[in-house]
Amino acid sequence: MARRSLTGAVDFGYLETYAGGDLALVEEVLGLFRQQTEMWGPMLDPGAAGWRDAVHTVKGAARGIGANALAAACEHAEEAGAGALSTVHAEINTALEDVAAYLHELALRSLRPGN
Repeated sequence: MARRSLTGAVDFGYLETYAGGDLALVEEVLGLFRQQTEMWGPMLDPGAAGWRDAVHTVKGAARGIGANALAAACEHAEEAGAGALSTVHAEINTALEDVAAYLHELALRSLRPGN
């Protein structure tokens, strides 16, 4: 599928392959990822008691969609401590930008005749 304005933060090829080419499933999984980051994001604060749980959950969600840099940042934060959470936030933002661009491309594709 054609992709626009992607940074490479998410390996959509991996996700498409994992989903067996089912783009509706890919879209659903990406929606779940967005929900996960929205739900757990506020807990990714150094002062939050559950920040380690949030980082661990986001790491799993990131691996599930092929957001390898985000997963690595989460793993680093688990090991290094709360001081590494700013990198996690930056990687979440980059991954979400790619997800938005990818979903936008899917939406545009669905508008084309024959789809």
